[in-house]
Formats: sequence, structure tokens, C-alpha cells
Amino acid sequence: MVRRLDVTGADGVRLTAWDFTERTAPQTGPGVLLLHGLMGRASHWAPAARRLAARHRTIALDQRGHGTSDKPAGGPFTREAYVADALAAVESLGLGPVTLVGHSMGALTAWQLAAEHPDLVQALVICDMRASALGAASQREWQDWFRRWPTPFPSLDAVRRWFGEDDPWVERPNPARGAFFAEVMTEQPDGWRPVFDPAQMLTSRETWVHDAHWDSLAQVRCPTLVLRGLDGELGRAEAQEMVRVLPHGAYAEIPDAGHLLHYEHADAWWDAVSPFLNGVLTS
Repeated sequence: MVRRLDVTGADGVRLTAWDFTERTAPQTGPGVLLLHGLMGRASHWAPAARRLAARHRTIALDQRGHGTSDKPAGGPFTREAYVADALAAVESLGLGPVTLVGHSMGALTAWQLAAEHPDLVQALVICDMRASALGAASQREWQDWFRRWPTPFPSLDAVRRWFGEDDPWVERPNPARGAFFAEVMTEQPDGWRPVFDPAQMLTSRETWVHDAHWDSLAQVRCPTLVLRGLDGELGRAEAQEMVRVLPHGAYAEIPDAGHLLHYEHADAWWDAVSPFLNGVLTS
């Protein structure tokens, strides 16, 4: 059974963590912290977390502005705030030296935490996150995309259909993408709306729109796996350059996966990640 844990993050922000750990795994001490991507939530890790939780203490965090955690109107939604929140979770839950597994934005948070606090992090998995800046055009595209959402949705089926089929960004029907977005909707009097504020999401992503993060990546000293989906957002050339920059980097890819590789292809994700984790967590 998944247990809810309350964590106080930076500036007193209330965060929710979810403990997936099974009885067969250690209940205290060093563990794995899972960090979702932009617009995500801890529950998106459930398919992957169950594979970890039988052997390792496994916690997933709803980051600020996401899931059931606080969404402070005034923010901040800076890199510093996200990293400080993850640090608070590691320290308050006694997870260190922690293994950090991050997807997209969560991967950036993870490697920045590893760079700034090497004593607290023993291993790192980066899932489909670029170190290069995306450019201002990307932010404009996202602004336009949010405006096209037909909110409020009349039902969760309508959510699944739009994000899985009708969204102009969908090249071919993708039921898993529809299910992913259905998990971040909440019912309001007028219909279904996202649990997050799109304006806060745009603020959160500004830092990797305008800034590159190669310097912090190069400061990561722990063993690190860079994992990409073949059809994801992280290209092979950049992923391999990230591995080269990392002092202890390794590379893997999932052939049939896109950006949501851990959610869409949990078995293949585990096949790619488990040899790395087995090596670093049993050494």
C-alpha cells in the first residue's frame, strides 16, 4: 500500500511525498527518490516504482505546483526552489545517501541536487532531459499550446481523447499520453481542469528555455545513467555528449519509447535501469 508523507519544503511550502516501499524492502535509511517532470505528479511513477519498491526504499515526491503539493500564488518556481524542496525531502525523510531518479524537469532538479550536495547522492538516473537551452521560441509554442486546451473538459474520457488523439502535438494516437494527462485533472463545478496552474508551469520551465545546464551536469560526481526514449525529446547525440561530460556517465535508450518512457513502457524502463541500479546499489 502506498503511504502519504508530509514534507516541509523551502519557504515552508507543504509538499506531499508517496512511499511505495514494500515490506520486503528496508523501511528506513538510504533510498530512492523519484522526481516527476513538468505537469506531472508522483503517481506517474507508480508503474516504475513498483519494480523498485520490492527491494529498495522508494519515495516519489509531488513537487511544488504539482499534484497535491502546495501551489503558492507568488512562487517561487525557480531552479533553486525546486532543488531546495528535493533536498528537504531527502533530509527530512532520511533518504541519504540517496539515489535520485528524475524525469524531464525532475531530472534537472536531480542532477543539480547531486552537483550541489555530492555527499547526499550516491547515484543518479536522468530520464529524457536535455542540458541545452531550448530557446525562446519553445516558450511561445507552449503558451500557444496551453491556450488551445479546450478546458474545461466535460469528462475524463474527453481528456483522454484530446491528449491522446486530438491534440495537434500528437502525431499518432497515443492512449498512454491521454491517460497521463487524465491523472493531472481534477473535477470542478464546470468540468475537468488541470490540478496545476499553466502560468506556473510556464514560469517553471523558463530556466531551461533560456539557460543551458552543462556546467552543473559536469559537477555531478556520482555514477549517472542518461536514459532516453528513441522518439523522446533528448536526441542521441546530445545524450551521448551528456555522458561524455559526466565524470561517471553511462548511456541507455528504449527503442519504442517517447518522452513518457517510464510511464508508457515501465517494463522496458526497468530493463534499462535495473542493471545500472543493481551495480551502484549493491557495490
